Order: sequence, then structure tokens, then C-alpha cells
Amino acid sequence: MRTLDDIREEYEFLEGDDRYTMLVDLGRELDPMPDALKTDATKVRGCSASVWVYPTTLDDGRLHFLADSNAGITKGIVALVLSVVQDRPAREIAETDIAAALEPFGLKNQLSSNRTQGVPNMIALIRETAARYAAD
Repeated sequence: MRTLDDIREEYEFLEGDDRYTMLVDLGRELDPMPDALKTDATKVRGCSASVWVYPTTLDDGRLHFLADSNAGITKGIVALVLSVVQDRPAREIAETDIAAALEPFGLKNQLSSNRTQGVPNMIALIRETAARYAAD
């Protein structure tokens, strides 16, 4: 997965529909999520499209998230959110202001409210999951 800085650099260079295309392409870069993990328990509430997020741990305790969506642009937004936290220690993820890290992308100005309404819920789910892992 590309770093948030690399993604931002490319995103700032693009305009309009090219930004949408970039988000769709970013979503295609996510690790595949097995259908068996796409359950009610892993579904993010409040998203206009279906979004699933499932945490896994790496050997050294860092968190790696599997995620998917049934909508291309939404899947790209999921990938963008994960680029902030992917493969980092749980405590660090729990303390990260993910929304602030995403502000330079101006998603609220670039996308419809339907596309962005579930982002706070996804961020909350990721941070709460990380906090639980950090407490263990």
C-alpha cells in the first residue's frame, strides 16, 4: 500500500474526474478480503455503500486491516483511510487523528455527502478496534 504522502502528492496534482479515477484505482490496491469475513459484525454502519473492515495482527503485533466495499469510489476512500493506519502499532492507531490526516484531501468538498457520510463511522471503528488491541 502506498503511503499517505505519496497518495496526497498524486491527488493534489489531479483535478475533477481524475481524482475519482485515482480513488477507484487506490481501492483496487487493497488486499483481497475473503467473502467469509464480510459479515454483519465487520460491516461499517452509516455508509451509503456496503463497507467491511476486519482487523488482523502481524507477527510483531502491528494491525493490518482487510477491507472492501461494493462501490468503487467508496472502496478508494476506505483505502485512503487505511493508508493512514495500515501496519502500525495498535496504540499508535488509537491515538492517531485520522480525520486530520485526511483533511488535505478535502473529501467533503470533492465528493457527495453520501460518499463521505460513513467515513467518521469507519474511523471510529478503526480507532476503537485499535484501542481494544492496545489494551490487551
